[in-house]
Amino acid sequence: MSEGENMSTAPERQAPLSVFRRFESKFPRGLVIRLIAYLFVGHLFAFFVYLLFVLGGRNQ
Repeated sequence: MSEGENMSTAPERQAPLSVFRRFESKFPRGLVIRLIAYLFVGHLFAFFVYLLFVLGGRNQ
């Protein structure tokens, strides 16, 4: 094979990356899991603090 033939067939051999694989190549799976966990725990903590203020405000 000459170099020109190899260059023209190279894009046909490469399968397009799926959305998940492109996302995973940018962000490792562990980072995504930690991000989701921190967001969930952070919102849960914010709700708890909000609940403390609401219940504390009723007692005055």
